[in-house]
Amino acid sequence: MTDQLVELRKISKSFDGMQVLGDISLAVASGEFVSIVGPSGSGKSTVLRLLTQALRPDSGALLFKGAPLEQAPHSFAFMPQRDALMPWRRIIDNAALGLEVRGMSRRAARATVAPLFEHFGLAGFEHHYPAELSGGMRQRAALLRTVVQSQDMLLLDEPFGALDALTRTQIQEWLQGMWTHHRWTALLITHDVREAVFLSDRIYVLSARPARVIRQFRVPLPRPRSIADLGSPAAQAIETEILQTLLHPLEQDDFRPDGPKSESYSNLKS
Repeated sequence: MTDQLVELRKISKSFDGMQVLGDISLAVASGEFVSIVGPSGSGKSTVLRLLTQALRPDSGALLFKGAPLEQAPHSFAFMPQRDALMPWRRIIDNAALGLEVRGMSRRAARATVAPLFEHFGLAGFEHHYPAELSGGMRQRAALLRTVVQSQDMLLLDEPFGALDALTRTQIQEWLQGMWTHHRWTALLITHDVREAVFLSDRIYVLSARPARVIRQFRVPLPRPRSIADLGSPAAQAIETEILQTLLHPLEQDDFRPDGPKSESYSNLKS
């Protein structure tokens, strides 16, 4: 693949003597939506913390546009598992927070985010407090706060995990439409295989600790997508194969827990 925006090359990371990541290699191209799925505790969120430079790898290389990541600070906009909206700030001020942190005045930050409220389905709620919004609206406000920073890449750490099933599905469909329109570069961490299939161009599957990439899937579903597309034979085949990989990782021909990592590519056609 060409035009790689981010690359992780043979990254390993341990905490207190426990190896969490073991020889991880993956890449995300500009304009691509990539997801990482894996067992709980496999180090998925650790990957994002390495990219934000909250952590340093024990070994391996982190590259941004082909150069060491250290040369490109503040290249990512991060959206955590919870919306993390400040309850004492109105929604417009929550959305503007990232811009203020980067040095923009509150007045200028408000003027920057205000035109986007209608596009994010939040028009009329600019001066409400977070407690007055539904869970789905809060998540859209959190995403607005994330993307308005105009960073090169979005890092999404299970951002919809706390939502009920219906709201989560609605937000997934909304995000897919937004991504199709804007073509953000995004890396999503998720436990939800169906969510990964619906949103992604490619999906990396991690093993249990120490995590390695054991499979990589390209999603052949055309865009724009709808929830109905998840019922297609191609989507169901990929979802089933990912689940089989997660449930039976040692059955993968290319996976040796005590040997070097190699990637398997599954190009399923509809």
